[in-house]
Amino acid sequence: MVFFGCNSAFFVLQTRRVEFLPKSSILALHQLYYDPNIENKNLAQKWLMQAQVSPQAWQFCWALLCPDKVGYTSTHTHQVNKTKCLALLELLTVLPEEFQTSRLPQYRKGQVRGALGREWGSVCPLLQQLLRRGDSPGAVKARVLRCLSSWVLLDVPLSESEGLVEDCFTALPDPELFDTAVEAIVNAISQPDSQRYVNTLLKLVPQVLSLQEQLREAIQNGDMETSHGICRIAVALGENHSRALLEQVEHWQGFLALVNMIMFCTGIPGHYPVNETTSSLTLTFWYTLQDDIMSFDPERQAVYLQVYRPVYFQLVDVLLHKAQFPSDQEYASWSSDEKEQFRIYRVDISDTLMYVYEMLGAELLSNLYEKLGRILTNTEQASSWQHTEALLYGFQSIAETIDVNYSDVIPGLIGLIPRISINNIQLADTVMFTIGALAEWLADHPVMLSSVLPLVLQALGNPDLSVSSVSTLKKICRECKFDLPPYATNIVAVSQVCVCATSQCMWLMQALGFLLSALPVEEILRNLHSLITPYIQQLEKLADETPNPSNKLAIIHILGLLSNLFTTLDISKQEDESGEVGVFSQVFALIQTVLSKWLNDSQVVEAVCAIFEKSVRTLLHDFAPMVSQLSEMLGQMYSTIPQASALDLTRQMVHIFASETDNFPPIKALFELVTSVTLSIFQQGPRDHPDIVDSFMQLQAQALKRKPDLFLSESLDVKAVFHCGVLSLKFPEAPTVKSTCLFFTELLPRCSDVPPVARVVQEDGKLLLQAVLEAIGGGSSRSLMDQFAEVLFSLNKHCFPLLTVWLKEALQAAGFPSTRVTTEQKDTFTQQILRERVNKRRVKDIVKEFTLVCRGLHGTEYAAEY
Repeated sequence: MVFFGCNSAFFVLQTRRVEFLPKSSILALHQLYYDPNIENKNLAQKWLMQAQVSPQAWQFCWALLCPDKVGYTSTHTHQVNKTKCLALLELLTVLPEEFQTSRLPQYRKGQVRGALGREWGSVCPLLQQLLRRGDSPGAVKARVLRCLSSWVLLDVPLSESEGLVEDCFTALPDPELFDTAVEAIVNAISQPDSQRYVNTLLKLVPQVLSLQEQLREAIQNGDMETSHGICRIAVALGENHSRALLEQVEHWQGFLALVNMIMFCTGIPGHYPVNETTSSLTLTFWYTLQDDIMSFDPERQAVYLQVYRPVYFQLVDVLLHKAQFPSDQEYASWSSDEKEQFRIYRVDISDTLMYVYEMLGAELLSNLYEKLGRILTNTEQASSWQHTEALLYGFQSIAETIDVNYSDVIPGLIGLIPRISINNIQLADTVMFTIGALAEWLADHPVMLSSVLPLVLQALGNPDLSVSSVSTLKKICRECKFDLPPYATNIVAVSQVCVCATSQCMWLMQALGFLLSALPVEEILRNLHSLITPYIQQLEKLADETPNPSNKLAIIHILGLLSNLFTTLDISKQEDESGEVGVFSQVFALIQTVLSKWLNDSQVVEAVCAIFEKSVRTLLHDFAPMVSQLSEMLGQMYSTIPQASALDLTRQMVHIFASETDNFPPIKALFELVTSVTLSIFQQGPRDHPDIVDSFMQLQAQALKRKPDLFLSESLDVKAVFHCGVLSLKFPEAPTVKSTCLFFTELLPRCSDVPPVARVVQEDGKLLLQAVLEAIGGGSSRSLMDQFAEVLFSLNKHCFPLLTVWLKEALQAAGFPSTRVTTEQKDTFTQQILRERVNKRRVKDIVKEFTLVCRGLHGTEYAAEY
């Protein structure tokens, strides 16, 4: 509730008949404006603020506005009426706003909305009268427009406010009213319900079209605010009601005129976002119109396509024009924020072009190709690099997401690319990205590689093109690797020179991994040797040095390069796979040397884990000869500085090698060691290491799943692991809790075949149940209830006799798991859970319902929205 501000308060004091106000109100107002004592003023202000938010405020606000309360002298009458009118309009504006922000229950909200809606019949004529009166002050008209904006949000029928909305158009020429009039019109025609009133919409089309002259004048005068506002109105009508207006076939010319008006807004002169900010508003409209056209039955669709395909071809020209860079001099003057906004704008244009391709198909590519061909082959016609770049950008936008393998213009495009005079970074970037977008096509047409690969290799040497050239080379090496052996030596040679200079060196190593994977073994070895020998030599030198921050960064960098190379280097299809293993053995020995000095540095240890994690994943079982060494080294690393990355690598090794007889002993020793070290962390207090706890629980779950024999070892303290799991269920970090629940759902089924597991569940399973019930009772986030339900389901399925006893004992405790649940509700929950030993989905639903009861949320609107 808003009181009305100083003017209306002053008005109250000026009236002669104020007996309707309580005496305290009069006193408070008098003190606020006339009492010289500042303390009295403050007390009055405080009292009035409290009155403002009280329920009684709704009564005395209407009383203040009663016509019979006015007692002004004639000289004051006009001002008094204006102030009173503004106060009434303010109150009427606030009513719907208060409703929108109120926290009423849904049923009550519906009642209030209905009551307010019924009053629109009284409010609308008043607003219309005030807007049409020639003597209405600008302030009153502005308040009328704001009031309309507020009421239309209640979904008042557009047919009932038709005249008022049309009147808003008459306010648009007034600069003082323009913004509020635009807001009112846009709000009115954007309401979802308004599409039902087609006749009203049809009347609004010519009203919007009549704004075209004002729009042109605004553009000529550089008035961006006016052009922006008119564009908003046109887009609101077109975007919200394109289907309804399309269906009015007899009025097709009016809607086409509206579409062309929006096209004019899309192509508004100037460069976004520096000289104009309007064109971006229109892009969603083109999606909507296309969707609506394509949603009609084939017969009607054909009719609409006949009209609108030429419009969309024009749109492509307009968008590519808008996507053009400004001159080099102008672009250099832009701020970094303006450049970033322009980049995002071009991405939006790219998405639109990709979408438009669905309507225009192969003809669109032919259209772009013809234009590019004319530019590149017509020596008489001077054309800017910006024009060439924009056309290529159009190709790239489409080729990135759409299969262009069957397009007959791509060979011609590949043939044109080498003819482009690349004398600009933006153009060079787009050439690179276009080649990258065509990598899959090149894989099917390898004969064309010789046309574009030299351009890519040449660009690698330019630091300004590092992102585009390296990402393009990576795509080519991934998609076309089996066609690249003739170029391999050259690619490796150029890359070796560039890898130190490019900021994208990690991507470049991944590209080389793809490339080498397709070569014969002897060539892989030769190229690998040539590629990594300099790094091995650097590592050897660094390993001999006394540790310091500088050589630490160099070591991490080199390990990162090798890690990225091994990520994509896959020789699993080779007959002789000993080559990579041999190379890796050399790297392995060197890493051991490095570690001997850096074992206490967590960042170096993490980089080492990353390189092995990538290598193990790539080599899989061919890594077997090094399992024993790596297990020993990993144990050493984890014992010195326990880290989640070492546990994750251990989990991967358990997954791949634990089932192999020869590798089981070192894997078992490693598993026991990291488990023992982690248990000691739990004894010291694990709360500071949620990442380690998370990875540890995942490791234990993987061991139970892949090789439960690991839990038969006398060296493994299964009871301690179980207790750590119960403790981890109470962590606040959701990922840790999820991993722990996974551990228990893998552990409980093993009661039948792993005696140590059976013993610990028999002895301490009740502790697990209590932790689960505590979480359901409100101890954990509601978003984790499905995971706790899985543990409960697993207990029911594999430990039913025990669960029957534990549930009864645990829930007997008063106030557990929540003070909000009754004994009857707990009994019902117990019966429901014990009945469900097959339907896991049902157990999840039971848990979700019970947790709402425990939290006092059952049946609330908040619970329903969650």
